[in-house]
Amino acid sequence: MTIELPDKEVGSLHLTPAQARLELAIGLYAGRQVTLGRAAKVAGIPYPEFMHEIGRRGILINYTVADAQADVETVRKMLPR
Repeated sequence: MTIELPDKEVGSLHLTPAQARLELAIGLYAGRQVTLGRAAKVAGIPYPEFMHEIGRRGILINYTVADAQADVETVRKMLPR
């Protein structure tokens, strides 16, 4: 996908293409439009690096009660009986 942005609107920001991808990915993730993994792919960086970046910016990881319950159930299934 190619996105064209008017110079008068964003030219003064002096963003590299990599920085623009990162900003887009963070916005999509913060807006809950994509998962953490997909946002890292949009940004073009490894998952741990993306997690570090959102943490550096004070953005919380989207983790719901349902996510926690699913994780607990997975751990229960993995425990020996």
